[in-house]
Amino acid sequence: MVRQARAEATRQQILIGAAKAFEQKGFEGSTLGTIVEIAGTTKGALYFHFKSKEELAQAIIGEQHVISIASVDAIAATGGSALEQMVMLSYEFGHQMVHDPIVRAGIRLTLELSAVAGPAEPYLGWISAYERLSERASAEGDLLDTIEPKTLARFGIGAFTGVQLVSNVLTGREDLQQRLDEMWLLLLPGIMPSDRHLKIPAIRRARWSAAAS
Repeated sequence: MVRQARAEATRQQILIGAAKAFEQKGFEGSTLGTIVEIAGTTKGALYFHFKSKEELAQAIIGEQHVISIASVDAIAATGGSALEQMVMLSYEFGHQMVHDPIVRAGIRLTLELSAVAGPAEPYLGWISAYERLSERASAEGDLLDTIEPKTLARFGIGAFTGVQLVSNVLTGREDLQQRLDEMWLLLLPGIMPSDRHLKIPAIRRARWSAAAS
């Protein structure tokens, strides 16, 4: 039991070290030597848990996806309206990007590897979550009849991806919260019926925090 716990701690140490390397240097720029140095472990320990740099990158993307999608279930438990949950998810994901090295590395790896037929699952998972919420928003009367939930889901995730990417390039995501404010300020009036616009300020203020749950 002690050995298993030690092995898991070492694996997590390697993941954190690899995440820092991938975030700083990208997939191509990171070597196993660099990862071992940052992680403060040995190549033997690394190869015990991961067979290659590719497998390590996929593990980080998988961990990032688990972290991010877990917030979908947690936010669903709040009982907020569908649009409130969509807003909460965007800010929570933005928070993770700023504060969690696994998430930051996973996002960079996904963007890099997607350029050469990389993983689609992270995008598909988020689009699926937003599609379910879009269907609920429609059922709750908060979505215009002319907007298809699937279309809103794809656009919403695309908009978020672009906003966070530009924020990262220009400010290292220091202004991400403000840029998300602007995204929802522009998006919500265009997707909600006019008789629901009075709800927009409250929807834009919707937030969720893991510390408060």
